[in-house]
Amino acid sequence: MLRQPRAAVALVTLLTATAAAQAPSRSRLEALLTRVGARVEAYYARAQHIVCLETVRVQPLGYDLRSDGFARRLEYELRIAWEPPGGADDQPAANVVRQLLRVGGRPPRPGDEPQCMDPRPVSTEPLAMLLPDRRDAFVFTADGTGRSGGRDAVIIAYRSAERGPAEVTWRDECVSIELPGRSAGRIWVDEATGDVLQLDERLLGQFDLTVPPEHARFGPQHMTIERADSTTRYAPVSFDDPEETLMLPKSIESIQVIRGSGVPRVRTTQSFTEYRRFLTGARIVPNPDR
Repeated sequence: MLRQPRAAVALVTLLTATAAAQAPSRSRLEALLTRVGARVEAYYARAQHIVCLETVRVQPLGYDLRSDGFARRLEYELRIAWEPPGGADDQPAANVVRQLLRVGGRPPRPGDEPQCMDPRPVSTEPLAMLLPDRRDAFVFTADGTGRSGGRDAVIIAYRSAERGPAEVTWRDECVSIELPGRSAGRIWVDEATGDVLQLDERLLGQFDLTVPPEHARFGPQHMTIERADSTTRYAPVSFDDPEETLMLPKSIESIQVIRGSGVPRVRTTQSFTEYRRFLTGARIVPNPDR
């Protein structure tokens, strides 16, 4: 299974920006990115007290990218783990942490190990790239305007400043592939409020992989990652006591096409519901809109 450096996404914050009728200039874009980084860092500190239900559907696809066969269904409790930097040389770490609740509608049983296409128990939170200490690793440019979710948006394109070496890890018949610097995307920001409405990401070009002999005995000796893209959409969620509204993920849809793999084409859909906020170590405040 392909694992992009930022494949998994979870809680995201409001981005504050001045509304504009057109794409921002370079100086305004830099100022916006600075404000966004500060907001993301502050949000991660609050997000440690928010959990939600993540429902995942992993669907094999045919050549026409239509459903082909049975889908695997999973449910997780999801939260963010945030470790701010402890010193001048430390990098802040924001991770998505999952706890499996149900497999196919039932509680997990012994032996229900994660399968190749299942989300990772721990993965990097995607908007960490906007933190002040991470932003220099990416190139951000204004990319016009558009609409998402019925709202006007300023579009910010991004790509990695450098390409790192691929990291390939085998676990039994599963392969995990990190491709740093080989993806690009666009962030859709509401022109009036600065909210993140949508985050798109895609793989740049194809990637060829030679399968080690011990894993190629009964299958192809080569794999080619032809496509890996995703779209994340966000919606406002309101909390009480104290009152607060945050832009949080509503859904993620991703498609992977890997020639030579056991499941060459797959669509993964993730929905995020039942947001709850912990105000103390033992108290949960349910979402009043549920």
